[in-house]
Amino acid sequence: MHGYRHRELRHLLQQTLRQTPVTMISGLRQAGKSTFLRNEKVVSEGRVYSTLDDFDALESARAEPDKFLGRAARMSLDEAQRLPELFLPLKRAVDEDRHPGRFVLTGSSNLLLLTQVADRLAGRAFYAVMHPLNRRELMGRLEEQPVLARFLTEGSWPEVQMPPLDEVEVLRGGFPEVALNPEVNRQLWFDGFERSYLERDVRDLRRVEDLASFRRLLRLCALRVGNVLNASGLARDVKLSEATVRRHLDLLETLMVIHRLPPFLGNRSSRLIKSPKLYFADSGLAAHLAGVIELGATPLEPLRGALLENFVLQNLMAALEPHLIGVRFHFWHEQSRQEVDFVVEHGRRVVAIEVKAKGRVETGDAKGLRDFVQRTPECLAGVLTYFGREVLPLGDRLWAVPLQVLLG
Repeated sequence: MHGYRHRELRHLLQQTLRQTPVTMISGLRQAGKSTFLRNEKVVSEGRVYSTLDDFDALESARAEPDKFLGRAARMSLDEAQRLPELFLPLKRAVDEDRHPGRFVLTGSSNLLLLTQVADRLAGRAFYAVMHPLNRRELMGRLEEQPVLARFLTEGSWPEVQMPPLDEVEVLRGGFPEVALNPEVNRQLWFDGFERSYLERDVRDLRRVEDLASFRRLLRLCALRVGNVLNASGLARDVKLSEATVRRHLDLLETLMVIHRLPPFLGNRSSRLIKSPKLYFADSGLAAHLAGVIELGATPLEPLRGALLENFVLQNLMAALEPHLIGVRFHFWHEQSRQEVDFVVEHGRRVVAIEVKAKGRVETGDAKGLRDFVQRTPECLAGVLTYFGREVLPLGDRLWAVPLQVLLG
C-alpha cells in the first residue's frame, strides 16, 4: 500500500476556508478528492464527512435536506453533483449563517459548469479544481512554491533537485491508484475506469442514446490530443452530426475528462488561430484511449510529443492554480507560421512554453518562442523545455529549461 500524498490544494484551502462559507472542489473521479477530504488536516479536522455515493446519505439528503446539512457546524460533502436539488437548501443554510469554512463540497463534474449549482451559490462559494497527481505531489516536494510560480514572481530560475522525467510517467499519468503503484497493470485499470466511470457518469449527467458512438468519439479525441479542435472533422469521422459532437464535447468538459485550451489573443495578428486545442485531464487516460502502450519504441510513437505536451499541461495546471489565483493557460498559433504550445498568463505577466521531446537543444527549436517574445512586450520569458539537465540562456528572454526543473 502507498501512503497518502499531500496535495497542492491544501495551500489554497488554507486561504478559502478563512474567507468564504463554501469551497467547491471539482475533479475527475479517482483523482483523489475523497482521500484529500479524509486525510488533509486543513479539511479533515473538526468536520463531519459524508458522501452522496453512499445510498443512505443520498436518501437522507433528499428526504430532509435542511436537517442533513445542519448536522454539524462544519461539513465535507463528497460527490455533491449526485443531488443537484440540495444546492437550494445549501444556499438557505449559508444565507442564515455565512461563517467562513462551513462547507467543503466535491464533485466529479465541473460544478461551475452546472448552472443550477453556479447560479444558486453565486457570491457564496469559491471554486477550485483537483487535477490528477502532479510530479511535485508524487515526490513529496511541496515545501517550496512551484518553480514557474517563483519565476513569475522573482524573474529568475531557482535551483531545484528533481529526478529526470521517465517517459513511463507520461503513460501512467496522475491517477493515484496507477501513479503510486508500479505493480498496477495500467491497461486493465484504465479499461475498468472507462467502463465504470465514463459510462456511468455520462448516463447520470445526460442521456447519450448511442454510447458506442460516444466511446468512438472519445477515442478519436485521444488520437487528436494536442491538436486544434475541428468539430466538423470529428463529426465526419465519427459519423455524427456536428451539433451532437459539440454537445458530447461539452459533456466531456463538464465531466472534466478533457480541456479545451483557448488561444492567446494578446498580440495583434489577423492570422491567429482562434479555435481551441484539445487536451485530456490525464495523459495516462489519453494514452490508453489512443491505444499507446509505449513511447520510446522504434519507430517512435507518433503521439509521443503530444502526450508529453498533455503531461506538462496537466502538471502545470495542478501545480500553479493553487498558488497563483486566476492563472490562465492558452496556446498561440499563426496560420502557416509560428506556434507556441502553452502561454501561461497571470495578471499582466506572461510566460510562453514550447515542449520538445528531445535531449538536446537546436538552433531552430526556439523560433516560435522568439517570434512570440518579440511581439509580446509583457512576456517575461520564452521557455523551451526538454529532456536535458541544464538551464541554458538562448537569447533575449529565451531559456532552455529541463522538464524536471519546469515541473518542480
